[in-house]
Amino acid sequence: MTTTARDERRLGVHAWAPLPFAAWAVFMLVRRELRIDHVALLMVVSLLAFAAPWTRRLLSGLYPIALVALVYDSMRVITSPLTADRVHLCDLHALEARLFGWSEGGAVRTVHDWLQPRAHLALDVYFAIPYGTFIFATIAFAAWLFKKDQPAFRRFGWMFLVLNVAGFVTYRLIPAAPPWYFHLRGCAVDPLQPASAGPNLTRVDGLLGFPYFASMYARSTNVFGAVPSLHVTYPLLVVLEGRTVLGRAMRAATIVYFASMCVAAVYLDHHWVIDVVLGVAYAVAARALVRSVAARWEQAAT
Repeated sequence: MTTTARDERRLGVHAWAPLPFAAWAVFMLVRRELRIDHVALLMVVSLLAFAAPWTRRLLSGLYPIALVALVYDSMRVITSPLTADRVHLCDLHALEARLFGWSEGGAVRTVHDWLQPRAHLALDVYFAIPYGTFIFATIAFAAWLFKKDQPAFRRFGWMFLVLNVAGFVTYRLIPAAPPWYFHLRGCAVDPLQPASAGPNLTRVDGLLGFPYFASMYARSTNVFGAVPSLHVTYPLLVVLEGRTVLGRAMRAATIVYFASMCVAAVYLDHHWVIDVVLGVAYAVAARALVRSVAARWEQAAT
């Protein structure tokens, strides 16, 4: 057996790879909810699975990332009853104030209380950049890993999947409202409240002249998914996994990008500081878990 064939066999890149995406496309067709992205994802996975040996090696790392898209979309369909009393809102605000707030004028204030009145369009635009590009940046880094270090490329894909599944499960178990929701509705919880881009990103949409962020959040499957912030986890994975494959300038750029994302998550009123801290913890834990499993897998295979 050649090295390529052995690697493909070990990685599980077989003809069945497109099946989950085909099944989901059929399911959505039956529900009359089939979208172009369902078909596109199925076509891309199928092409990579059957085109050539190098595309199958590419699929070995991208497959977990593609599964994240499928799992995320399934959250729109696989729902559990959500009542207002299950949503963490004012208790989360109170915890945020206790951990990261301060007393002013007899009232306890949070970072968001200080930031929102001082918001500026220039800051809105700057912090919208990581918020609007983080998926593309993550995929671009994965492509770079494919070129430079294929074992790391495969690990990165599985880290991405483990991280997102952990986050999605947390969203279901601990539904938490974001800061913009608190500033919009106070302590009144409406489980049917649609997702929003928030005031800052709405201003950016106005500057752009088209609803880039509004359309993004209109497709959100979960309004009450503030904890943890997955926005900060992706750039952190890039920072951690990029240390050995990126040059000094690019390593510095990834750190700046990650730091900007952390500030953006809070400044744009989409996440509490608590969410950012937990996001960092989730990323570190997911990376450690996948690296540990991968090391044992490689040891067992030799």
